[in-house]
Amino acid sequence: MEKVDFSKEAITSEEELRNFVGTPHELVKKKSISIVDDQAKRFISMSPLLFLATSDAEGNCDVSPRGDNPGSIVVLNDHQLVIPDRPGNRRVDSILNILTNPHVGLLFVVPGLEEVLRINGRATIIKNKDILSKMSLKGKAPSIGIGVDVEACFIHCTRALHKSKIWNPEKWPNKEEVPSMMEIFHAHLKINGVKIKE
Repeated sequence: MEKVDFSKEAITSEEELRNFVGTPHELVKKKSISIVDDQAKRFISMSPLLFLATSDAEGNCDVSPRGDNPGSIVVLNDHQLVIPDRPGNRRVDSILNILTNPHVGLLFVVPGLEEVLRINGRATIIKNKDILSKMSLKGKAPSIGIGVDVEACFIHCTRALHKSKIWNPEKWPNKEEVPSMMEIFHAHLKINGVKIKE
């Protein structure tokens, strides 16, 4: 199929968008708060997985999954939290983005729950040893962390996870039918001209 020109028949204003989707209920508008309250702190403390959305100075976006032990995110106070940056593949896409554009979005997931907690704010790459020492894993503290000044915090409804049936093993695909990480990795290397030894 040829590339589609999405600019044709595109929605280009909020007014036009509202004609299609309507307006949110007043309670939905008011569910966002600017602090991390006690309920949100409890949710974060039970989350072993979050998704971190960033973009660079030009607006190029990235979303990165961050998995760790529940309780690994340190909530310093009602306005700030810190995410440890554990050693990885050294691409540091999120970190590089934050250096040029501090705006971030976080989505916290708790296994078995269909609700997710969303936090938006401004991030800073920190090297504060006193804070990072609280995030030690197997006796080793991360060398850097992502400090977030929270601007918005709210619970997101169950619709997406409920409809996806993500927690229902009966709906999971057969693993043999899903391309493996190495299959995708090698296919992408080949597209970029890297020769793979078979």
